[in-house]
Amino acid sequence: MFGTVGRLKGLPGAEPALMAWNQALTSGINGMIHSVVYRSTDEPDVFWLTVVFESEEAYRANAESPEQHRRWSQMRFALAAEIEWHDGQVIAFVPQPQA
Repeated sequence: MFGTVGRLKGLPGAEPALMAWNQALTSGINGMIHSVVYRSTDEPDVFWLTVVFESEEAYRANAESPEQHRRWSQMRFALAAEIEWHDGQVIAFVPQPQA
């Protein structure tokens, strides 16, 4: 598995738009397994996005696609700065059993 962690600095009041965008982002992306968004407790306008793909190839195919560029361009208005990305191999992933 392969993934990324992104640090997003939102403009004040951007959280609803970011959450709506994340919902749209997570549907229909080939090879994507998991996505989580965290709100920082230290900086309320900072969010951390983690995304896991089945392989580095699937991740790169998505990251380099025109569709992904379009999705990111749609959210730029809600961000105070460029997103900081940190990519890497997923070395531990423990999903909890469904109840």
